[in-house]
Amino acid sequence: MLGVFLIIYMYRQFTSTELEDLKNSFRTADYLYVFFSLIIGFTGFWARAYRWKYTLAHIGYSAPMGAKFGSVCITYIMNMFIPRSGEVSRAVAINKYAGIPFDKALGTIIAERIVDMILLVLVVGLTAILQFEEMRSYLAEIPFKQLLFYGTIAGILFLGSVLFFVYSKLEWVQKIKIRISGLMQGALSVFKMPNKWPFLLLSLYIWFSYVLMFYITIYALPETSGLSFGTVFTAFVIGSIVITFTNGGTGFFPFAIAKILAVYGVPKSAGAAFGWIVWTSQTAQILVLGGLSFLLLPLVYRNK
Repeated sequence: MLGVFLIIYMYRQFTSTELEDLKNSFRTADYLYVFFSLIIGFTGFWARAYRWKYTLAHIGYSAPMGAKFGSVCITYIMNMFIPRSGEVSRAVAINKYAGIPFDKALGTIIAERIVDMILLVLVVGLTAILQFEEMRSYLAEIPFKQLLFYGTIAGILFLGSVLFFVYSKLEWVQKIKIRISGLMQGALSVFKMPNKWPFLLLSLYIWFSYVLMFYITIYALPETSGLSFGTVFTAFVIGSIVITFTNGGTGFFPFAIAKILAVYGVPKSAGAAFGWIVWTSQTAQILVLGGLSFLLLPLVYRNK
């Protein structure tokens, strides 16, 4: 709902001429490049599912590739509707269709997310160093004082919750601790498993596929086809941050992309069109793969 209101608000920031240019960009875009980008995106889904076998194997479990792939697709579609629910849904799916204990499966997923977050931080840091002036112009309008205030409150509440959980003797808390022990076993598996390098190489490929599918799409529009790799990479980082901290970037992604590309001289209408094409195509892929996973997993692995 928030995304819908944001879309309406953002569209009101466009003049009638800019809206017409935006519509014309959609009509004249070369969607063959979008198709190629989605093929790359599909390989990223596959790599994430294949990577999962290493953390599962380290804690003594295995699952069919189809069950892992379908569970990964369910992660993406669930995160679009309920932020961060995808990880739990993925653990539920692999438990239901491959018999892997929920807490240990969730632990391996958390381990993956830790690695992904580390890579995201490295990418953001590298971009901030290489594109410092442009990033500063983009971030100048963000109300950091308000963010610091709310972040401090959230931090205090989180710390209080952790202390209560650690020192509480309540029976229901003790039961949760037992569950968490299995979760931690899965989460720590990535740091102890013998096959670290294949796991890390696949992690790098997953991020490479994200960047490549984003980069290929710039050729769909004349206004963005001449952008340098550094510019595209900066826009990719901004988009990744938006997706990470929202429900799939709904209502936010296209306008965040338009804003950062405007720093590099791309017209607002063209930047917004590019953002919408990227977001819509990737969202459609998630909906199709996620929907098929919900449909086919019970049929293929119903004996589980």
